[in-house]
Amino acid sequence: MKKFTCISAVAAPLPLSNIDTDMVLPAQYMKGLTREGLGNHLFQTARYRADGSENPGFILNRPECRHARILITDRNFGCGSSREHAVWAVTDYGIRCIIAPSFGNIFAANARKNGLLLISLPDAICHELREMVAQSDYAPITVDLVNEKIVLASEQSISFSIDANDRHILLHGLDDISRSLQHIAAIERFENAA
Repeated sequence: MKKFTCISAVAAPLPLSNIDTDMVLPAQYMKGLTREGLGNHLFQTARYRADGSENPGFILNRPECRHARILITDRNFGCGSSREHAVWAVTDYGIRCIIAPSFGNIFAANARKNGLLLISLPDAICHELREMVAQSDYAPITVDLVNEKIVLASEQSISFSIDANDRHILLHGLDDISRSLQHIAAIERFENAA
């Protein structure tokens, strides 16, 4: 898993609440077992029209946000079913961080396992962040996990905190297997004692 320490990137404001995993990645795109290419279908029904052409009004289709690596959204992002494919689509698109007031529990667990940083901030701060990003003409912002702060183009800083274990996992790029391997000596002692 790719480590997350600090990124400076465009943040796309997406002021929608209750974005469920079916909106993130519709079910018909979850037939495969690999992650590659799922980003092409991220927010499929919002990004594309029925004829397959891009919806120019959707934020990720706008030229200034087409390569956004950060989303600033509203409460309850990733609610709904337990589709790890939804997280795979987000990360395959290139998004490394989502800032929102709250997240679906299963989505949050899947995000941690796949190197996607989720930052929970109060509603008012998320609203203000979305406005400030738009007012700055989508100038890149910095998300610094090491120091747990977000730095805007104006140099204004916003502190955040995440679970210490989640922070450790992301900073060191530890997936489930690599976390298990950190305890290999104890595992071998147990196996040899049996």
